[in-house]
Amino acid sequence: MVLKIFFPQCCNRADSGLLVGRWIAGHDSAVVLAVIHYPFIPGQVKQYIQQMQAQSGVELSVLGSWSLPKEGQEGLESFLRDLSTIFPQERWLQISRQMGKTGFTCEVLSRDQSEKLNLLTFIFLSGGSARRSNEAEAKKESKDGGDGEEEAEEKVIFVHYEQRKVMLSQLHPIANENPENKSEPSTELREMFQTVAHSQPLFFLDKYDDGLLKSTHWQSEGREASIIVELMKQASVPLCIFISWLLSVWTWTCNIWIFSVFPLCFLSSILSTFIQLSYRTEHMRTLSSPKSAEGHTQFMRKANILVSVLVDVALGVFLMSWLYRDDHISMLADALVPAADHVAQQLEELLQWLMGAPAGLKMNRALDQVLGRFFLYHIHLWISYIHLMAPFIEGILWYGGLSACFGLTFALSLLSDMVALFTFHIYCFYVYGARLYCLKIYGLSSLWRLFRGKKWNVLRQRVDSCSYDLDQLFIGTLLLTILLFLLPTTALYYLVFTLLRLVIVLFQGILHLSVDFINSFPLFAAGLRVCRSYRLAEGVKFRVLCEEPGTALHLLMEINPLKFSSVVRTYRTPTYSCYPKDSWAALVKKLFIGELIYPWRHKTTKTD
Repeated sequence: MVLKIFFPQCCNRADSGLLVGRWIAGHDSAVVLAVIHYPFIPGQVKQYIQQMQAQSGVELSVLGSWSLPKEGQEGLESFLRDLSTIFPQERWLQISRQMGKTGFTCEVLSRDQSEKLNLLTFIFLSGGSARRSNEAEAKKESKDGGDGEEEAEEKVIFVHYEQRKVMLSQLHPIANENPENKSEPSTELREMFQTVAHSQPLFFLDKYDDGLLKSTHWQSEGREASIIVELMKQASVPLCIFISWLLSVWTWTCNIWIFSVFPLCFLSSILSTFIQLSYRTEHMRTLSSPKSAEGHTQFMRKANILVSVLVDVALGVFLMSWLYRDDHISMLADALVPAADHVAQQLEELLQWLMGAPAGLKMNRALDQVLGRFFLYHIHLWISYIHLMAPFIEGILWYGGLSACFGLTFALSLLSDMVALFTFHIYCFYVYGARLYCLKIYGLSSLWRLFRGKKWNVLRQRVDSCSYDLDQLFIGTLLLTILLFLLPTTALYYLVFTLLRLVIVLFQGILHLSVDFINSFPLFAAGLRVCRSYRLAEGVKFRVLCEEPGTALHLLMEINPLKFSSVVRTYRTPTYSCYPKDSWAALVKKLFIGELIYPWRHKTTKTD
């Protein structure tokens, strides 16, 4: 049988004393957490362990004794061995280290062996006739016990670990943090990590404390703390209360009945700025919650949101400083109207080309002229609208640039809405062409079924046979011929304006992806992976540390960090998806039959 002892590296040169730790239930292994130095009072040690158990929730106990020989402590090892009667355990670990050697020697004593050794000690100390009459019998029992010990000798493996890294790390995949919903038993390695992590109150005892007990662990030289962090914790309480009050006022304002009226309700559901505002409101509500994070997952979610908001605001302030420096807003406003005129001129030239013989194709001239003049009229209306709004464009850009102080995502969302506003005429052209094309496609499909003697059964959602009279077949064939010959002209206009619309949708999609990337990318988790990779552990690896004759096998446990792809996949913040719900095949089908493609994001669609 192999007994694994997880031993902290910080205790390798600790003074002699008692080993405090935990036996892992269901596994033949023990986790050493600290060494309580000699001298000590056993009653105080028991009381101290009970207090640590109540604070940490870990079943702590005295695992055995630790001996590091020093001058003047020759009989200390036998004294520590006899303490197994005061701290009764199924197995008592007697670990000692000799000077000049790297490895440890470990003797595992069971409860029966400890009682026999106790009996020998009692006989030795009692003296008199009882000692002389029972000495031979005790020696015989001791010899028999020694033979049994050799037969049941356990092989011991020491696994050295760095206590601070193990305590701060989180083993992945993350187990269910709710103890009521645990279905699978924890592995030995996960139990070890959780034992060290939950035993944090045990590591508060350092050499500067005035208590009678002294111990060795990773914080025994002094607690690791930061004055700045403590001050920020104290200041965060009133700040969170103030933010919560502001959010409650904002929520009450948004719930006013006037915002539920159709135009405002519809605009708030399709405009990217309103969607980002609601998204950031939810983020701030999560951050300002007075409840502390329950478990590692919720803590990482809050930390990722906080870092994302800070980086977003920093990038927004940088963009705002660039906009308001060297009069860049005036330059943008002066260039916007000529750019709109240039786009309108290019559209007019495109329509004039379509109204002729585009690419040598012979179009239906009457329908071509009607569609061309219809779209040209809309272009003239749009140019008149742009020139009417020209005096106010600089003011709109100036006040719109102030939204960057809330973050770069607000500026990008506002830019997406402005692009949608300034290209509204192209969207109208696309809708007109798509509706006309879709009407002809559905008409042709219905007339084609009539031409073949079929019809669409609405109740059963299938195509059934049907008998038509001669007049119906004649009119249907006539309409089929007319629509079929008019289809190329309509399809050409639909194709051109669909391509223009897809270019705009692609640009808006890039803006939406940038916003979602800033909102959802786990910056805090990625920073931990780069700076402190041991905080996010995927597993461990072992290498032989020492294998000396006469000592146990010593292994060094090293933490394998989580891969970057796994970090992003595990800690990515859920966002409102800006991706289309349909697949690429469904998207191509919609384009072919003329169904409208909306790039709007829905606030109810939340994806991981």
